[in-house]
Amino acid sequence: MSGRMKAAFIHAPHDIRYEETDIPSLRPDEVLVEVKANGICGSDIHFYEEGRLGPFVVESPYIPGHECSGVVKEIGDEVEGLKPGDRVAPEPGIPCRRCGTCKSGRYNLCRSVYFMSAPPVNGAMAEYMAVPYDFAFKIPDEMSFEEGALVEPFAVAVHSCNRGELRAGDDVVILGAGPIGLAIMMVAVARGAGKTIVVDILESRLAVAKGLGADETINASGEDVGAKLAELTSGRGPKIVFEAAGTTATSALAVELVGAGGVVVIVGWPGADRFPYPVERILELELDVRGVRRYANDFPAAISLIAGKHVGGAALITHRFPLEKAAEAFQFVVEHKDQVIKAMILNG
Repeated sequence: MSGRMKAAFIHAPHDIRYEETDIPSLRPDEVLVEVKANGICGSDIHFYEEGRLGPFVVESPYIPGHECSGVVKEIGDEVEGLKPGDRVAPEPGIPCRRCGTCKSGRYNLCRSVYFMSAPPVNGAMAEYMAVPYDFAFKIPDEMSFEEGALVEPFAVAVHSCNRGELRAGDDVVILGAGPIGLAIMMVAVARGAGKTIVVDILESRLAVAKGLGADETINASGEDVGAKLAELTSGRGPKIVFEAAGTTATSALAVELVGAGGVVVIVGWPGADRFPYPVERILELELDVRGVRRYANDFPAAISLIAGKHVGGAALITHRFPLEKAAEAFQFVVEHKDQVIKAMILNG
């Protein structure tokens, strides 16, 4: 399929343009997906506001977006198991599949991985995208395209719970009630966690967390989080603390809150790559501190959780915009962070 399509391009901070570009050409192992829904991720907002995130810098126009779903329109000659008309949720991190890391199953750590929407690689906020067929996962007919676009953030949540080795009965704390924090909370509940406690500074988000199944919420702007957790866990502290707020303060706080022998799972990117950290407490209480780099082999589980209504994915969606109004959508998210949980960009 050749021709032209429309897409949203980030040119520079606070500069998104709805422009025409070529429809991607297919390699033999790729499928062409007509994109139906895109979630705006926090990383997309970082690139929009600041022009960079970690080592990735906006140096030329690129297409953002990686939380997506759509319909297969065309397949390459080597594609197996997919056909035009199939509904899919593409996994955006594409590894080499050949190195030892990939073959061990931890392909998210492949040194040759490229990630759609991390500049200069184009993402999914376009009418069409090309993706390797083995990274395009079928979604059931009863799953909406909006829910399909939530598979990616829920895969992060599944991977985070795997990294924490969450077991039934474990008390858990989630720092940050944004989309990822709420998704982690819902996955933890679905897996039989003991008490699930969500911490944030926005009462509106804490109310959403409570409505989606959190046992307890703590407003960190008005309560002593450590004292409240001690009360809620009979002085033991939680078994797992998930840092999903993405700040240096909460990354350090996570270690102060977790109980003896517990696990801290760092999911959000902190505001600095180096900052003071309570190492003595890690040694004294024999704590594990684990990082999360996206996901690996977690899309099928995320699809199953959403399709089976084990998590309330659609409840995260608070705002919707058509693709041609992507610039308006991004600016709205920036200006209304207290109102937006997940904004969707829709095609057709």
